[in-house]
Amino acid sequence: PNEFQMWMSHGDKLTKSPDGFKAVAATPNAEFVTIENSERKMWGLQFHPEVTHSPLGKTILSNFCIKIAGAKQDWVMTDYANEFIESVRAKVGEHHVIGAVSGGVDSTVAAVLMTRAIGDRFHAVLVDNGCLRKDEAKKVLKRMREDCGVNLRCVDACDRFLDKLAGVTDPEQKRKIIGNTFIEVFQEEATKIENDLNGNCEYLLQGTLYPDVIESISYKGPSATIKTHHNVGGLPDTMKLKLIEPLRELFKDEVRELGMALGIDETSVWRHPFPGPGLAIRILGEVTRDRVKILQEADDIVIEELLKSGHYRKIGQAFVVLLPVKSVGVMGDGRTYEWVASVRCVETTDYMTADFYHLPYDVMGTMSSRVINEVRGINRLCYDISSKPPATIEWE
Repeated sequence: PNEFQMWMSHGDKLTKSPDGFKAVAATPNAEFVTIENSERKMWGLQFHPEVTHSPLGKTILSNFCIKIAGAKQDWVMTDYANEFIESVRAKVGEHHVIGAVSGGVDSTVAAVLMTRAIGDRFHAVLVDNGCLRKDEAKKVLKRMREDCGVNLRCVDACDRFLDKLAGVTDPEQKRKIIGNTFIEVFQEEATKIENDLNGNCEYLLQGTLYPDVIESISYKGPSATIKTHHNVGGLPDTMKLKLIEPLRELFKDEVRELGMALGIDETSVWRHPFPGPGLAIRILGEVTRDRVKILQEADDIVIEELLKSGHYRKIGQAFVVLLPVKSVGVMGDGRTYEWVASVRCVETTDYMTADFYHLPYDVMGTMSSRVINEVRGINRLCYDISSKPPATIEWE
């Protein structure tokens, strides 16, 4: 087509093409969106073809990789797995690895890969930071051990995390505290494993994805750090463990494809993402034990209703946010003054861009009725209709 939509998120633009290049595509306010030098077979783009909001992006990438560069279409996800397994065996040698496992698709795939690479020398650890979903620690232990064959232990660090978060309201400070405490716990666990096994535990496995890296680190120029991810930009300078991040160059849909290629069950592969800091960044304002309990109950109801109504698999990510706002309500014959919560559901495959999910009113109504009637502490439920950009998927 002569005109098509592409996603641009730049604060700058090219004002002059380099020698030998000519403009072949433009927007009303950017003259050199696409440039080419046909003699040298070089092209330049100032938009993102790889994201959901660029509908013809995959066609552009395919044309370049296959028709121009002549790449063979013989690569499969199992190749990625085999390459990682070989490289990690060479890197780790006879050392032991401790694994950061949350039960989400990212850490599950990473843990299965590491287990297949070094077997019993991989020690998976779930840190219960007091901000997990309802009964999450018990469910993850059962699923990872029985379904995925991963040797997983759980460290109860609830009080340690929640005590450090007391009085903290700034989202970046929350992420830094959780990131630092997270690594502290893992360093302690690595020492215990080393002492127990008389082995050398030098490495930490994490399920960091490519969007996490992009949002956390500004590589060059004016690109901004959007927010710190606890497993990227939130690491303390004193961290003694060396990181292994097998998914660092993959998007979420690619991780799911890899999980299926590894034979991981669909329930684990299609779980919605859950942030490393957990509910701490879905509780706006101070994180308290009471507010965590309220949000756990509300979130559990919303996910249950999405599964019942058949919308869960159609949604890229869904959760509840507890706002630092109270509203007046009526329960029975009495007046209430309780917290406001918001449901967030988005459609996305790459998690770099996202549209809010058009959830049917009847499903919203059931969610609202159940949350307000069953969760003590919430008397008003809203629905977030923001897209990314300009909003992010998470609120903090």
